[in-house]
Amino acid sequence: MAFVPPKESFPGKVFHVNIGTSPRDITFGGENTLPFLSFEGVLPNRPVIAYEVQDVPPQDWPEEVRKPYKDVSHDPALWAKFCRDTFSAEAIALRLTGTHPDREDRSAEDAAKTVKDVLSAVDIPLIILGSNNAEKDASVMVAAAEAANGRNCLIGKAQEANYKTIAAAAMANDHKLIAMSELDINLSKQLNILVTQMGFDRERIVIDPMCSALGYGLEYTYSVMERIRLAALAQNDATMQQPILGDVGMYVWKVKETQAAEADIPQWGSLEERGIAWEAVTAVSLLMAGAGLFIMRHPKAAGSVGKLIEELI
Repeated sequence: MAFVPPKESFPGKVFHVNIGTSPRDITFGGENTLPFLSFEGVLPNRPVIAYEVQDVPPQDWPEEVRKPYKDVSHDPALWAKFCRDTFSAEAIALRLTGTHPDREDRSAEDAAKTVKDVLSAVDIPLIILGSNNAEKDASVMVAAAEAANGRNCLIGKAQEANYKTIAAAAMANDHKLIAMSELDINLSKQLNILVTQMGFDRERIVIDPMCSALGYGLEYTYSVMERIRLAALAQNDATMQQPILGDVGMYVWKVKETQAAEADIPQWGSLEERGIAWEAVTAVSLLMAGAGLFIMRHPKAAGSVGKLIEELI
């Protein structure tokens, strides 16, 4: 008697989100089953990995992750083009770190110019991120959204403190929006509701429930993402059916395991290999939790996760 594997079907479906412009646009989301369970449902789009680029040289990144970009990190447009041409990046995540008041406090006009420069340099989709200073991001993202008008970008991150301004900028300039809450499914749902009450289409939102690195609360992050995905599929909750973002690199490359010198802890092995593995394992964990879009830093980590995605697909 042949074995027939049990199959589970869900009433809900994840919205698909498209960013960029033809012919280099990309679409993610759209699945009606759990990650990679293609025998139970439809997985129309594979997860997407975006390479992170910053508007200022990343002096706070460890040497091991700065090294691949050492010749281009002084110029965000050149950096973005390098990622596209050298690593076949399918999307770029431009983080406007230099606008933070505690960094270089660059103006909204400076941010707009950087966005235009990067968009002129590459034709692949662009994710535009603020510095995570809620007050400054409100003005910066308005200028950035206007500078990218017509390019169908994904902008953010909209938080409870600034979502009205950033969502309005995304809506006025025809962009998609990242809605970020702090590792709580109820807060995530509440923010999505608030954004849609402004008239923003819920199918143009990407959920960022925040992230954590391997060994630093990853299990909790996993459980929050998993609950969001199950709410979307099993409960058919339309307020939770947006694709999920894993902003991996910024959390991974600041933990001890990716920075501790080999001379200090020789039993941990190669620092470079350790950091790459830490970023890759963190991303894969979130991949299995249901994330469909990733922002990563080290090209070898991004490449290994991309290879795994292709094998699983």
